[in-house]
Amino acid sequence: MYRKHQLSFLLFILLLLAACTPKTTEPVQTTPPPQTTTPPKPPKPSNLSPCQNWSELANKEEVITWHSLYRDVMKKIRAAEELKDVNPETFDEMYENWKKVFAVAPAADGRRNTHYGDGIKIHDFLASKEQDPQKKDEYIKQVLTLYDEVIRCYGREGFTLGRKAFDLYYKYPTYATDLEKYEMFKRSFDLEEEDAPAFVFNPFTGLLSNLVLDGSVSMEEARSYASRMLALIEANRTKKTPTEWRAEGWDVVAEYTPARLEQLEGVQGFYGCDYYTTKYYPAFENAPTDCDSIVLALSRMQWGGCTGENPKAQAVLAAYRAQCEGPDTTVTCRSLLSQGKYQEAIQCFEERANNAEDSDVKAQNYLIAAKIYYGELKRYASARQYARKALEHRPNWGDPYILIGKLYASSGPLCGSGRGWPSQCVTWPAIDKWQRAKQVDPSVASEANRLIGRYRRYMPSIEDGFQRGIKEGDSFKVECWIQERTKARFIK
Repeated sequence: MYRKHQLSFLLFILLLLAACTPKTTEPVQTTPPPQTTTPPKPPKPSNLSPCQNWSELANKEEVITWHSLYRDVMKKIRAAEELKDVNPETFDEMYENWKKVFAVAPAADGRRNTHYGDGIKIHDFLASKEQDPQKKDEYIKQVLTLYDEVIRCYGREGFTLGRKAFDLYYKYPTYATDLEKYEMFKRSFDLEEEDAPAFVFNPFTGLLSNLVLDGSVSMEEARSYASRMLALIEANRTKKTPTEWRAEGWDVVAEYTPARLEQLEGVQGFYGCDYYTTKYYPAFENAPTDCDSIVLALSRMQWGGCTGENPKAQAVLAAYRAQCEGPDTTVTCRSLLSQGKYQEAIQCFEERANNAEDSDVKAQNYLIAAKIYYGELKRYASARQYARKALEHRPNWGDPYILIGKLYASSGPLCGSGRGWPSQCVTWPAIDKWQRAKQVDPSVASEANRLIGRYRRYMPSIEDGFQRGIKEGDSFKVECWIQERTKARFIK
């Protein structure tokens, strides 16, 4: 019995010891505490403007509302193309909303230059209506600053600089020198090159021509740009559809730029032998025995530096010797003309006029000198001076009036952009001269009527006159080099 209790006691002790032995436990899984740091912001898209936009503004929704309010009005304005038709109170409210949104988010959403473009349009309009010189100056300077900000915030310097130079040329000419405007157009053209917009060409051409004549731009530089512009006009003529060609203004450029650059034919050395051969040799080929065609081709080719080694120059010279040379003084003057010695030829014809006793001979020689100034040297004021001398000795001769009319009609590119009011008004004094020509000399009536019919369609429209408060028949002075008073007439 005792032994039985002893065994029970030992079993109890063993169980107790087992219960006290430490057990191997599984690792405890714990949930990490939630992150308390803010995750990094995603980077801004690389195509956004570096200038301030509204994306991070605390009052973003309010700013977008200002934007929407002023843009609703601007869209209507752009559709009508007229700010002046907007109710003054509506305009003031629109302007205030623009100023508020521009002050805090000039770059809008960072993708559009809308606020800058609208600001340019608004301040340009305000400048056009402002009578106070100081306020007007502030508005214009704001326009020019906004152009600079567009370049800084959105790039595409070439296009935007071209727009700025365009406004300086046509709207704000006193805010930059001609050379400064020329440099802007030049940089715009260089940056855009094949994509150069049509609006750059005409003012760039006008400045280039004037600055070559006064020596501010070298002939080498001007020749390079003239060649590139003419090549790009032809390239666009090929690749543009007729609709694109007209819509983008290339038709205006094609009328103005070549005609304006042609004026530089009067600068010896500007164009070379190839230019004159390409332009004038075909006329000789079409009329190889006509002295006028022969002299024209020979004189222009020699003016351009074509030497006796040039086969085409040799052909024209041989035709001249066979058809046009003669022993008298007239031919001596003509010989100087055929050699491209234009000033010497003018002096020769003027001496013949001064030494002649017959009034008709005087008039004929003065008119020849006038035609050299017009056709070869492109000096229109001098051409008119000699045509008037011819009329002093033969008042009832229609040819000098025909020539003066042509001088005026050819002045569209000199007096304006080739189209528009300043360029179209030159048709009025031109038609005056042609009408006078057929009145005094019925023998030129056919030529005068042909020219009148051709240029009448280039007169300004009634709408153009209405905008300027000018009615049919009103007295009007044509400025530029012409400086003549005429009567307003419009396309019917």
